[in-house]
Amino acid sequence: MPTGHEKLKQKAFGYELLLDLYDCKEGICDDLGLCYQFLDTIVTDLGMEKQSPPSIFFTDAKRFPDKAGLSGWVPLVESSVVIHTLSLKNFITIDVYCCRDFDECKAIDFCKQYFSPGRVETQFLYRGVNYYSKKIAQENPVNQALIGVS
Repeated sequence: MPTGHEKLKQKAFGYELLLDLYDCKEGICDDLGLCYQFLDTIVTDLGMEKQSPPSIFFTDAKRFPDKAGLSGWVPLVESSVVIHTLSLKNFITIDVYCCRDFDECKAIDFCKQYFSPGRVETQFLYRGVNYYSKKIAQENPVNQALIGVS
């Protein structure tokens, strides 16, 4: 008999893992090659499909000194993986969003191996928990258009 957590996982549209990595290894937040490789590799490691190679950019440290670091993402057929680094505090945020279930523990371990954080905070969200509900779709014309109910 599935638990409440398992039932939610079975019917959700998407799954989103949010990670906050504190006290990462010095210099890692400015390592463009490493962060690009992270985005490129996590997708394969979690069994997801890229729509294109990752894109990653430096933030203008002169204009935004408190936001100096990198921002990047890789678009997936199933959604996306996003990274933001803040060099000043050796802090990294990562969002893994996928419209099919994935191994959240494997994703957390993967991020820890790449960035060696001193501390990690995580949140896991179920997105679109009513997406597959016919009752909800029939009551809401916006949902009808989104899922093709007539």
